[in-house]
Amino acid sequence: MLVRKGTVIDVKTYISPSILSCDFGAMRQELISLTECGADMAHIDVMDGNFVPNITLGPCIVSALRGCTTLLFDVHLMIDEPIRYIEDFAKAGADLITFHLEAASDVGATIGKIAACGCKAGIAIKPGTPVEAVYPYLDRVDMVLVMTVEPGFGGQSYMADMEPKVAALRKKCPDLLIQVDGGINETTVKAAAQAGANVIVAGSYVFKAADRAAAIRTLREGARF
Repeated sequence: MLVRKGTVIDVKTYISPSILSCDFGAMRQELISLTECGADMAHIDVMDGNFVPNITLGPCIVSALRGCTTLLFDVHLMIDEPIRYIEDFAKAGADLITFHLEAASDVGATIGKIAACGCKAGIAIKPGTPVEAVYPYLDRVDMVLVMTVEPGFGGQSYMADMEPKVAALRKKCPDLLIQVDGGINETTVKAAAQAGANVIVAGSYVFKAADRAAAIRTLREGARF
């Protein structure tokens, strides 16, 4: 169960559209649109050009957006040294901060830093990382993100061979938040949810939809399988 601005969000599945696919020239309006269209979170991809071959945004943008929506901010750090920036993103308004197991920062220390800053903690794994690598940390995190594409760019195709990772996590931790990110649409969301995912990230599918509210409803319904 997650908390947004002091209000408990009690749903079986969380829909977290990725603003990587939004109109960067109108980000405030895009966040307002997500709020009005029924999203639960805004997935905010932070990339440093080193850990992944792309550069996106930093804490100052998160801070600027925080005042325009009550959505929970689901911040995904795809950066080499996440521990250096945890406090900055927490102060900027992050509610949930996810970092990569493959990053350079000490995993335990990074989890501790996120908790100390008052945020929920998540660990992400790339497609090439075995799911067992996160097992030692499951009792300290609120969520595991199983990447269903190679991190870095939006618009990629869903990797169905990541579903066994999701299933293994769900079997091991029935109450864990398990997020999938990459290539999610009305078809792939069903497969991901059947495997055990309950936090759904979708970028292009939502932001390119003629009716975003309908797209979010379709994802929510699909995740109920």
